[in-house]
Amino acid sequence: MAGTKTHDFHILPPDVVPLATTIGALTFTSGMVLFMHDMAGGKFVPWLGLAILLAAMFQWFAKIVREAHAGDHTPVVQLHQRYGMILFIASEVMFFVGWFWAFFDFSLFPSTIAEAVGGQWPPKAIEHVINAFDLPLLNTLILLCSGTTVTWAHHSLIHGDRDGLKKGLWATILLGMLFTSIQAYEYAVAPFAFGANTYGSAFYMATGFHGFHVIVGTIFLIVCLKRAYNGDFTPRQHFGFEAAAWYWHFVDVVWLFLFVAVYVWGNWGAAVH
Repeated sequence: MAGTKTHDFHILPPDVVPLATTIGALTFTSGMVLFMHDMAGGKFVPWLGLAILLAAMFQWFAKIVREAHAGDHTPVVQLHQRYGMILFIASEVMFFVGWFWAFFDFSLFPSTIAEAVGGQWPPKAIEHVINAFDLPLLNTLILLCSGTTVTWAHHSLIHGDRDGLKKGLWATILLGMLFTSIQAYEYAVAPFAFGANTYGSAFYMATGFHGFHVIVGTIFLIVCLKRAYNGDFTPRQHFGFEAAAWYWHFVDVVWLFLFVAVYVWGNWGAAVH
């Protein structure tokens, strides 16, 4: 019979949202070029692009939630969603590999040409570094605890405990906000600036991008908490939450590598602040 569905895939109807997302991304990145070169529109175009991008993403994600409610997420669709999230996290891993590569290149082969570096690591211009066993260690413990609480939430969801799901999400979100607050304070009192030499550039880019991912992950979990209060997620179908949990564990693991490589090994033997 014509029009009868004979497969497990979800065929999407034509939609303007992907086009709007593309336009928003292009406008935002082009606007950032204008901003960095102090050109006309540099203070307006990036915000316009970001607004379009966020609005399009909100609409796109809302459609995915409605599809789940409508029963369009068959086992085959859910499997492909998992493949997509795995590939996304893999791309994020390679993103951070780039920053680790830069840090190790700077530290193992310090420049003898740049006067600020002076052929040593940390560079000669760095008088003090951040004590790895002060705020960074505290933040490490906070993120490890948050990994435990998000697992608690996931375990509760699988076993039908809605109250445990909400409590676990609340605890994880609060721990994520605490981590971000401590990171912001650490930056405020750091004894070196961004961009003055290779150490400052590598440190702030690696830890700063991780901090951005923590903020994104926290927003991800806040959305999951709102959906939990709305009655979404079942023990058998909860990929939205599962993706958020995967992302949060990824953020945890990246921080462990940052703590060991950047804060401990990278600062070894230097005077601490």
